[in-house]
Amino acid sequence: MTERIALFGAGGKMGVRLARNLVKSEFQIAPVEVGEAGRQRLKSEFGLDCIEAAAALDGADVVILAVPDTLIGRVSHALSPKLKAGTMVVILDAAAPFAGHLPERPDLTYFVTHPCHPPIFNDETTDEGRRDHFGGIAAKQSIVSALMQGPEEAYALGERVAKAIWAPILRSHRVTVEQMALLEPGLSETVCATLLAVMREAMDETVRRGVPEVCARDFLLGHLNILAAVTFKEIDGVFSDACNKAIQFGTPRLMRDDWLGCLDEHEIADSIRRIT
Repeated sequence: MTERIALFGAGGKMGVRLARNLVKSEFQIAPVEVGEAGRQRLKSEFGLDCIEAAAALDGADVVILAVPDTLIGRVSHALSPKLKAGTMVVILDAAAPFAGHLPERPDLTYFVTHPCHPPIFNDETTDEGRRDHFGGIAAKQSIVSALMQGPEEAYALGERVAKAIWAPILRSHRVTVEQMALLEPGLSETVCATLLAVMREAMDETVRRGVPEVCARDFLLGHLNILAAVTFKEIDGVFSDACNKAIQFGTPRLMRDDWLGCLDEHEIADSIRRIT
């Protein structure tokens, strides 16, 4: 059986990424895009003709909402009355589902999936693979998925869809929606993106103080590579005594004592409310 997927937002930034993989998959794709530029791009790049929402939903087994988090609630509520019982609705981020923005339709299946993106430490051998930092083109990446609502047997279909849209796949992890929200925005954005922004700010400050920019960038990114390899046990190594002392005295200088509280449930909920 070839399942039919209605892809909403097909001509947007994320939608195009998904469409690129879906046209190569086992699934039948029914793209929906309101913007003329996006419609033209889908036609020129993939030979896809966009159709109206009603036609896309006719016989659709899966509906993917490739739209911004702030629109998930509005779009899902508009589509909900038009979906037949048993339809799977796929959301690409945990924010809106976690915040309760999906319509109450117990006869629908809600499946949430998100990419981990290609890891820093990988075995990519091609230039295309090494330059595919987002994933979904040439570099292998892991994914996380959650069956938020629906029969247990629906997970297999959801995972097949997830593996198709995020291909090529390294590993597929099953989590809950709450765990996915802990991963993002918690771990990946509140912690990781923030600390990376701080690193960039510190690099810019060293440049302001006289270090050549290319030198500062090479030094920081090179050390980021080896320090991460040791920290995450990618290699069998340890930090020098000097480095350990820098961490010991640097942590209270840079971090609040209660900084891990940013991963508490209410903090995650507040972050998601701001996002959505």
